[in-house]
Formats: sequence, structure tokens, C-alpha cells
Amino acid sequence: MIGGIFPILIKEILSTSTFDKEPPKVQCEGFDLRVFRWTQAMLFAIEEINNDPALLPNISLGYSILNSCASPTNALRAALTLASGAEEVDVSSHCPPAISALIAESGSSQSIAVAGILGPFHMPIISYFSTCACLSDRTKYPTFFRTIPSDYFQAKALASLVKHFGWQWIGAIQSDNDYGRNGILAFKEEVEKFGICIAFVGTILRTYTKDRFLKVVEIIKQSTVKVILAFVPEGDFYPLMKEIVNQNITGIQWIASEAWITASRPSTPEIYTAFGGALGFVVQKMAIPNFKHFLTSISPYTDPHAPFVKDFWEIMVSKSLQRVNFTNQFGDEVFFDENGNPPASYDVINWQLINGKVPTSLCSNVCPSGTRKAQINGKPICCFHCVSCADGTIANSTADCTPCPKEYWSNERKDDCIPRTIEFLKYHEPMGIALTLVSLLGASLSLATMVVFINYRETPVIKASNFELSSFLLFSLFLCFLCPLTFIGMPTVWTCMLRHTAFGVTFALCISCVLGKTIVVVTAFKATFPGNKITGQFGHAQQRIIVCSCTLIQLITCVLWLTLSPPYPHTLFTYSNRMIVLECNTGSEFAFYAVLGYIGILAIICLILAFMARKLPDNFNEAKLITFSLLIFCAVWITFIPAYISSPGKFTVAVEIFAILSSAFGLLICIFAPKCYIIFLKPEKNTKKWVMGKIIK
Repeated sequence: MIGGIFPILIKEILSTSTFDKEPPKVQCEGFDLRVFRWTQAMLFAIEEINNDPALLPNISLGYSILNSCASPTNALRAALTLASGAEEVDVSSHCPPAISALIAESGSSQSIAVAGILGPFHMPIISYFSTCACLSDRTKYPTFFRTIPSDYFQAKALASLVKHFGWQWIGAIQSDNDYGRNGILAFKEEVEKFGICIAFVGTILRTYTKDRFLKVVEIIKQSTVKVILAFVPEGDFYPLMKEIVNQNITGIQWIASEAWITASRPSTPEIYTAFGGALGFVVQKMAIPNFKHFLTSISPYTDPHAPFVKDFWEIMVSKSLQRVNFTNQFGDEVFFDENGNPPASYDVINWQLINGKVPTSLCSNVCPSGTRKAQINGKPICCFHCVSCADGTIANSTADCTPCPKEYWSNERKDDCIPRTIEFLKYHEPMGIALTLVSLLGASLSLATMVVFINYRETPVIKASNFELSSFLLFSLFLCFLCPLTFIGMPTVWTCMLRHTAFGVTFALCISCVLGKTIVVVTAFKATFPGNKITGQFGHAQQRIIVCSCTLIQLITCVLWLTLSPPYPHTLFTYSNRMIVLECNTGSEFAFYAVLGYIGILAIICLILAFMARKLPDNFNEAKLITFSLLIFCAVWITFIPAYISSPGKFTVAVEIFAILSSAFGLLICIFAPKCYIIFLKPEKNTKKWVMGKIIK
């Protein structure tokens, strides 16, 4: 004996008794043709087995089919009835009353109830439509089997379907039973992997009151979602369908579970207006040989005791019921389709919203290029604001902002990385041209002054200013004016090494010459005192020694600098985000400031000595000129340090060049301009008497 439990009558009605002590009676109505076709498939299989002696030799199969009314309670009552053999049995039957296996049930909740009770008794239970993944737990349901995949696979397929069409903001409807709750739970776990958000989950059940269905309808109306998944059986979903149609809620793309996607009622003209074009997956089906002939041969005269055949024929012969429950279900042909497949009204998807185009369902619009998603507090991840990417980052798709490579920067729209501007002091830019011209002018003036001194070297003014030291000083100034040319142009290894070392050595030579001239002036002043013989001890040899030794110290410092930690080309990214600054890194900062400090020490010594000799009685007192020139020199380099540190990019180089040129021009003009003035414009003063101060001014 094989038992079968089917929800042929799907509507459960409780009728209260007139006697208070009697329990309410349960009545079922609403004949389901599709479920009746399932029962006929079971009978057809049993008949095929019994007619084939090779399958079960000397064994005949019998059956007993009961209705569950789509209720777990009724399904459990029917299962216990079949398992105990308590139902009425024909006395002429040779089959035992108890069943050996059970075909049950279509609903997961019903199957859970049946399998939970009969499993410990090792009763094989085979379901034809229960898809809850929970039933795969062999520890709870050791004897439960099914001919349909679990919802685990359907949930993955539905999640992939939603991802495929780009729907990120969807609603969900679940039945208040194991099938709906477990199905939506599995679906949520899958879609969350794709970043898809579920705006709401409405819960329904066919036994709910109308008010509870209206609450779900109100949730749908207030939500902004355009795609809703309904993971419910047809019987539970139909009351909600009617309310949605009654309130004319359209423009929603419905996604269906296998429990109602091929059901007949959603495809009636009434329901189709709101649910047409619903998408879902069905189990792959194949034609059963000879099954259609079996269906068309159903007759109440063949077997009067066949289950539910009488109810079936009452529907068939009743024209009114036929029009409502049969013709509307795709006509007479549907019941006799052995596959139970819907017609071809499914070959083309009739999209909701805009026909012919895939609808969109987003909580927030896709962020345009150059912007990123900013999460809204208290909202799902699919709801966000679009904010502009930060400087240096771009977003050319829906992804987050990504940083540009180090050598690139973001454009104005923040949707592309563009190369940064390479910045260094160039010869052809206005600043570079101006500094180059001033540098060449200073070098030319130094050479011109040297030519003048050579031509007028026998005149008293030139002799009084120490021709040899003046020539050394002019040569060093010539080199000082050429130093800025190494600071202009793209930094290279050689120019970086030459810049500061050449500047340090040439300025040390320059100040050493000034120091020698200052010492000469001071010794000349001291020689005016009786018995002082210092003048004779400070001749040309001593002057050369001072110049060479002071310069040699700076030269040794620069050699050590280049040997231990030389300057090198450096790329700077911190000054300006849109620029790459090419500069010369000093290498050893200690060596750099040591070179500058040494020049400063020489200049201060010169300034002190020149200040001491500033009041010599000569008409042409060079100590005054040296004092004034060194004041300018020191002022320039004192202001240079903070300006050098605070100047950005190529302006750092420009400040250093300006300091070099300013100090060099200060020395050239203050020391040599008065002499040239006398030579060319006041030749009458170019006499020994006037220079020695014996002629009154």
C-alpha cells in the first residue's frame, strides 16, 4: 500500500457547532485541477508498475489518497490515518490497511509535520513539491526524500537573476511558514553577496485576515521598489494578488518562486494586468509516455471508488464552474497537458513599467563618473549620496574613488588621471630669462671692470686699492655671477653637484679677497702709530696666503660633501598636488649649512675689521666701501635663510639665485663703482695727493 496526501481542496473553513462542547468542524472546498492532475500521475505510475511483471514480480501496489486542505494539521492527521490503517478499506481487498510508503506533500510545512512524526518509525516519505532546504537535514528527517530540488538552488538562481538585470533595490513577500521563511532567508544570504538590498519583507498566509493583507499592500505602495520577489505558494499569494489588482497597483516587476510561477490563477485576464511578465524558474519537465491518454480516459464509471474523480466530473459537467475554474485556466487543453506546462503567453517577457525595456529598481541612482557613494546613516547600503572624489582620486565607474598613480593627478571632473606638470626653473620662461640676463650682465660688468683696472693699473686710485687683490676679487665675482646659470634648467647629477659647491668655493674666494683687502687697510692704519712694524710683515705673499688658505678650507669642505653625501636630483610631490617639482636635494644638510656658515663667518670678520678702519683720514678710504658692501652682503644672506625655507618649488631656486646676484652686485658696485667713477668722471682726483688726503676736499 502506497499512501498519498494532496491539497486537492485548498480552502479550509472552520464551522462552529451548535453545541458548546463539540469542537469546530473542518471543511475544505476549492477543487484544484492541477493538484488533481498530480494525483492522477501517482495512479498512472502505480498502474504502470503493476502492469509490468519485470518491475515487482509477485507484488501488486495499492494506494490510498487523502486530502490535506493545504494545512499542516490536516496533513498530519491524514498521515497518521494512513500509517495506522484507520481509514475504511474495501472488505474484498487483499491489501493490508497500513501503508509501506507515503507520497506527501506539496507544502514544505506539511511535509515537515509529516516527516517529523513518521521519520522515527522509518516510514519512507517522498515529496513531489516541498522545496524547503531545511528538509535536507538527515538528522531530523532521515526518511524524507523528494523529486524536486531544494530551495537552496532556487534561491541561488533567483539571486543570480536579480543580479543579471541589475536590480539592487527589491522587496520580498514570504509566506508565514517554513517554505516562505526559509526561502527568503536563503535568498537574502545570496543577494547580500552581490550588494543587493531588500527594502522590506512582507509576510502573508491564506488564513490571515484581510487587514493583514492590506498592511502588506500599504507597504508595497509606500516603497520605492519596482521589483518584488514573492516566495509563497499560490494559495497564500492569491488573496494578496486580488488586493493588488483591486487597488490598481501596477508598474511592479514580480519575481516568482516555483510554487506559483506556473500556476493558472496569476495568468487569468483579471490578475494578468498586475502580474503579467512575472519571472521565475521551473523544474525541467519531460513528457510522460501515455500519460495524456490516461488523463483523457478518466471516467466515474471505470472505477467508482477512485479518489476525487466524482468531484472532478462534477466540475467538468457544470458549465458555470467550467467557465470560472476551467476555461479561464488556459482552456480545456491545460488539464490534459501531461507536463502541466503553461501555454506559449510566456515566450516573450512582457516587462512592467516600460514595455520592451528592462525595468530598473534602485534606491539611489548610479553615481556619475567622478563621484563616490556616501552611505546614509540608518539606510541600507543600496541607499547613498553621491559625493565628489577627493583630489588625486578618480571614479570612472560605479566603484569607489581610486587614487591616481604617483606621477598623475585627477582632472577637474575626477574621472581620469592626467600627468602632473613637471616644474623646474627653465631658461625659456620669463623668470629664467630675467635671471639669466642679470647673471650675464653681472659677469660682463665684472670683466669690464677688470679691463678698466688693467688699463689704469698705474693710476693712484688703482694702486691704492691693491691691484692684485682687486683682480682676484673681480675674477671671483665673475665666477659668482656665472654660478646662477647652474641653478637654471632641469636638475641633473652633475648640475646638482656643481651648484652649491661652485657657489661655496667662489664666494669663499670672493670674501677671502675682501678679507685680504680689509686687513691691508687695517695694517696701513696701524702703521701710522710710532714704532709699529706690522705693515712690513703683511706684504703680497701674506695676502696670497690668506686668500688661498681661506678658500682651501671651503674647498676641502666641498670635497668632503661631494664624497660623503653629495647633492642629487630629487622629485618632490608635496609642494603642489598638480605638479612634480624637480629639484636638487642638498644631500647632507649639515654640509650645506656649513658652507653657508663659513661664508658668513668670513663676511662677519671682514665687516668687523672694516668697521674698525672706517675713520681713516684718507680721502679715498676703502674701508668705508668694504663696510657698506658687507652690510649689504650680510643683510641679503640673513633674509635668504627664511625665504629659502618658505619658498615653494622652483621659487626656492629663484630665491637662492637672487641672493647670489644681490650679494655679488653689492660687492661689485660698492667696492668698484667709486673707483670707476673717479677714473672716468673725476680724473682730476686720480692723484696721489688727493688719494692720501693731502688735498682738501
